[in-house]
Amino acid sequence: MTIEVKVPTLGESVTEATVATWFKKPGDSVAQDEMLCELETDKVTVEVPSPAAGTLSEIVAQEGETVGVDALLATIGEGEGAGAAEAPTKDAPKAEQSADNAPAQTKPDTSGDTTDVMVPALGESVSEATVATWFKKLGDTVAADEMLCELETDKVSVEVPAPAAGTLTEIVAREGETVAAGGKLAVIAGGEGAAPRAEAPQEASAPSDRSGADVEDAPSAKKLMAEKGLTSDQVTGTGRDGRVMKEDVLKAASAATEAPAPQAKQAPRAPVAAGDEGREERVKMTRLRQTIARRLKDAQNTAAMLTTYNEVDMKAIMDLRDEYKELFQKKHGVKLGFMSFFTKACVHALREVPEVNAEIDGTDVVYKNFVHMGIATGTPQGLVVPVIHDADAMSFAEIEKAIADKGRAARDGKLSMADMQGGTFTISNGGVYGSLMSSPILNPPQSGILGMHKIQDRPVVIGGKIKVRPMMYLALSYDHRIVDGKGAVTFLVRVKEALEDPRRLLMDL
Repeated sequence: MTIEVKVPTLGESVTEATVATWFKKPGDSVAQDEMLCELETDKVTVEVPSPAAGTLSEIVAQEGETVGVDALLATIGEGEGAGAAEAPTKDAPKAEQSADNAPAQTKPDTSGDTTDVMVPALGESVSEATVATWFKKLGDTVAADEMLCELETDKVSVEVPAPAAGTLTEIVAREGETVAAGGKLAVIAGGEGAAPRAEAPQEASAPSDRSGADVEDAPSAKKLMAEKGLTSDQVTGTGRDGRVMKEDVLKAASAATEAPAPQAKQAPRAPVAAGDEGREERVKMTRLRQTIARRLKDAQNTAAMLTTYNEVDMKAIMDLRDEYKELFQKKHGVKLGFMSFFTKACVHALREVPEVNAEIDGTDVVYKNFVHMGIATGTPQGLVVPVIHDADAMSFAEIEKAIADKGRAARDGKLSMADMQGGTFTISNGGVYGSLMSSPILNPPQSGILGMHKIQDRPVVIGGKIKVRPMMYLALSYDHRIVDGKGAVTFLVRVKEALEDPRRLLMDL
């Protein structure tokens, strides 16, 4: 049987990559999930694991070649590697069977009376996660589909249920460890009296496991070791079979700089004053928070970001909402809020200024003939942006229902990857927290984001007279590489006009 190794999904708007390095050559035995090669895109480096155990029969795409998504990279045939992939030889045929019928990582591997708990599919372009919380401990009895642990990716949290009933006998990946999609998390024995394995917690980090084993360190770890002047002997690997990961190199590098501290460099942090020890708390950033920080900084470094401001008189919408909110809720089963008005107003303006709804891809401008509206939502874990797909084809009631559903899922940590992909424009409402004025940061690769703010009574001049009106500041941040100042100002003026006179939305003016 021949198994094909293909180019994985490379991420949103990335369609091709270059084969950078092959770690194996034809004829080599490979284990399942062992790294075969490394691909480089214009944004990230992608490692390609072996989908099954066997022998590398043929390399189709050589180093330096450009390949598209789902292109054939190599083929793997049956051979010595099939028997060496996993410790129990009798499991190899089962691995082949699951490769034929379904992705091996999503199907529990049962051998004898034990069942492996595997990392589930994490979503498009997500290859690893961090073990956040174990709800069970060694020796606990678990029921089928009972929640065992929670994984945290850079986008969503994923709960892992027990694939079968039994006793938790081994925890392979402890809290805080990084695991790859399809990696092994734990082992369940098929009975209540099975004894947990005593040595399990030390297996992942024992440096002696590397000796004599042909384990490839992560390419990102190799590059970082070269930059830091470290060797693999100086780094304790926490990956599979003692594989050195990037996080391991960072830990080793920080330990090396902290250990001998003879007045080398001035510490970046201010010294802790006497008596303040114990009053600080150092907490590792969650993967979601790290991703938020990285994406926001990338947006600032990449886009020529500029913000234009205006203000809108909210009286017309507030009067309309007060008049129809009870009838609206009675008929549609959802409250009439402000977000549906803003969404409709933005859709109306995007039709007139399509570049605000476009994105840059290399040297091309990609115009979207639809609107997938991102609605920025604050959660206890951080800011997420669920997407209302095809908002331009929705009614007020459909938009309000979609926003309510996505907001509830965001707060409960139940958003899927599909819920947060494909956005073409974003609305962020800082006014719910009391913000009077701000400059929102773009959500790449989008070219525009509208910032809403607090509604505040202010004196304004209307018809030569001073009147008190509920006013809101609006802010449009845009990518000046693709959106000119005229287009940005026109967009914001059209939003203002539609909100101050909602009848314009009905008449498409």
